Amino acid sequence: MIHLYQAMLGIWRIYLAYLVSPKQHEIAKITEMIHTASLIHDDLIDSASVRRGKTSAYKAFGHREAILGGDFILTHSSRLLAQIGDTGVIAVLSQVIEDLIHGEMMQLAPNSDDDDRRFQTYLTKTYRKTASLIANSCKAVAMLTVPTLSQRHIDNMYEFGKHLGMAFQLIDDVLDFVTDEANLGKPSGADLQMGLATGPVLFAAQRYPELNAILLRQFSLDGDTERALELVKQSDGVGQTRMLAEFHFQAAQRCLFQFRDSLSRKALLHVAANFLQRDR
Repeated sequence: MIHLYQAMLGIWRIYLAYLVSPKQHEIAKITEMIHTASLIHDDLIDSASVRRGKTSAYKAFGHREAILGGDFILTHSSRLLAQIGDTGVIAVLSQVIEDLIHGEMMQLAPNSDDDDRRFQTYLTKTYRKTASLIANSCKAVAMLTVPTLSQRHIDNMYEFGKHLGMAFQLIDDVLDFVTDEANLGKPSGADLQMGLATGPVLFAAQRYPELNAILLRQFSLDGDTERALELVKQSDGVGQTRMLAEFHFQAAQRCLFQFRDSLSRKALLHVAANFLQRDR
């Protein structure tokens, strides 16, 4: 079990220590468990052999063991969630699991031949696979602060988490092109090798239509990955994706500015800034 968690630590969950009540800390634990279970299953589906510089669970222990390990963590998180005893919070965090599954199904589907639809699919998938977890976790924590927080503030926390999650994943997609394997913890260009159409590639395709055919066949021919990487580097796809991440970062900041100045707000602003500036 230790192996399943070692590679997941140190990105953003440690900041949940700013939470105060026991139930809020339970939300932090549950969120971490849902996230970890999803990554174990994700690595298996994607045939990814490395996660944050460590061997993926299915590579270390086997396919069946990884599936069962992920299922166990997810089941245990559901039991902890039920013990919180708040039906609203249970519904919110259950939505995360539903979104994760929908997002994974979207990723497995063929790329659309329509540019606008393809980009919207990418953004929706990004929300479901990444931002939903952060958005709904923030919302759940805020819901447990009632009556201190109004519904408007709860909604603001959801929006903060949503934009923060979008920015996080967009930067993650950028790092796949600009960070070496030692820092990234996985092979550079791994998304391309899996046939994934991420922000930098989709923006590059707007300048180089040649990429559209490569996207439709999901980089399946010899030389497709290398050619796509070359065209991304020649374009401003990475820069445009960073700009989109900056847009979501600023939107997240605006959500926090709806709250009075406090140590908690400063801490969350610090978290958001770290998301945008990270290099791994």
